[in-house]
Amino acid sequence: MQVFENKVIIVTGASEGIGRALCLALAPQRPLLALAARNPERLQSLKEKVEAHGATALVVPTDVTQESDCRTLVEKTVAAFGGVDMLVNNAGGTMWTLFEEIRDLSIFERLMRLNYLGAVYCTYYALPHLKARRGRIVAVSSVAGLTGVPTRTAYAASKHAMFGFFDSLRVESLDSGVSITMAAPDFVLSEIHRRALGADGKPIGQSPMREDKIMTAQACAKMILRAAARRERLVITSLRGKAGRWMKLIAPGMVDRIAAKAIRDRK
Repeated sequence: MQVFENKVIIVTGASEGIGRALCLALAPQRPLLALAARNPERLQSLKEKVEAHGATALVVPTDVTQESDCRTLVEKTVAAFGGVDMLVNNAGGTMWTLFEEIRDLSIFERLMRLNYLGAVYCTYYALPHLKARRGRIVAVSSVAGLTGVPTRTAYAASKHAMFGFFDSLRVESLDSGVSITMAAPDFVLSEIHRRALGADGKPIGQSPMREDKIMTAQACAKMILRAAARRERLVITSLRGKAGRWMKLIAPGMVDRIAAKAIRDRK
């Protein structure tokens, strides 16, 4: 029996990128998937694909910045499938602008609500059901949640917040049987870069990345699911991310230079 066979799994941000790749990677294990994102058309197309590969899927259009939507997502999942075995907090957005160039400071609140509070809301309503089944939580943060990254001040702050919240919740949940896996991807090929907010608070519309040089969403999803299956504490998807975590303790200036170079090289 595969780890996720017949398991009830909620995936936020399922319509694109890592979330979509996670659902497609899970499908052959025949899970019960609750697909959550704001775009119902993309969710419906994903439902058809995952069900063609063995999953059973429920589409729940969800804006995770709205607490009521997160509550409804969990309620509809439980009503349809009887419980929750894993919650994947994946929904998120980013930015691409130097702090001193920002003209719309609402970027900070918007990304905090999307990346951090959305995960808090979903976790709050799912946690009793996860405890009942000794389930799993996966929180997709970023290497930017482990260090500072230029042009990403609001994004990095929200991803650092995710680590603070879920590391604290892990301690609170030690005796519950619920595991928490933090994922810290490096740059991943997805729509998130085209939707990154510029200085005016609007999506920049095109990816600034050298997309042929960065990890695919499929490769990232595979690493995250392996870690979740093993109930690992943390998965970092790049060598520079892993190295940076330790170098930050002994050579923080070098980590700063590596982060600056990553943005400069767009990879």
